[in-house]
Amino acid sequence: MARKFVGSMMMICVVVVTVSPIVGTTMAVPAVPAAKPPCSFGFNKTDNWWSRFGNNHPINKTQQEAKTIIVGGSQHWQFGYNYSDWAIKNAPFYLNDTLVFKYEAPNATNPFQHSVYLFPNFWSFKNCDIKKAKRVAKPAQGGGDGFKFVLNKWQPYYFACGEKNGIHCNNGLMKFAVFPMIHSFWPTSPP
Repeated sequence: MARKFVGSMMMICVVVVTVSPIVGTTMAVPAVPAAKPPCSFGFNKTDNWWSRFGNNHPINKTQQEAKTIIVGGSQHWQFGYNYSDWAIKNAPFYLNDTLVFKYEAPNATNPFQHSVYLFPNFWSFKNCDIKKAKRVAKPAQGGGDGFKFVLNKWQPYYFACGEKNGIHCNNGLMKFAVFPMIHSFWPTSPP
């Protein structure tokens, strides 16, 4: 009797409803009568959820391509420009985007030299503690095409100018933070 009960239990299929918050679709899996073993969940090549990623519904590749972003836009990397405000207005930044720091190389007419420092954490960034930061670009590296930094890790990045022992960071507003997002792999328009 137990064998008969187990055998008939294997033949019963139920309706399953799944709601995916990522895609925003609802999929219903129809019940299949026990007379049609094995259970078929109603998916085929034309209505399979994964078929949305085929040739009929390509992923928006422009969303996945890394961008090159000039820090500060036309203002470049200079004393007195609010880079935290700039970062907020130009967000989001994505993984593998490249930030370009352009600044004038030191010369006789340039009273300010600039550099790029990367802080290890929020507190050293907030306090402009240059002693805990790592210099990633020297004053001479910002000329020409500028210094390029790739956001290649999913982590917060804290940048500042470290010149004049942190005065450019503290008083010159030359600091900002970014946390790169991961690109979406879902289609941007419904099928």
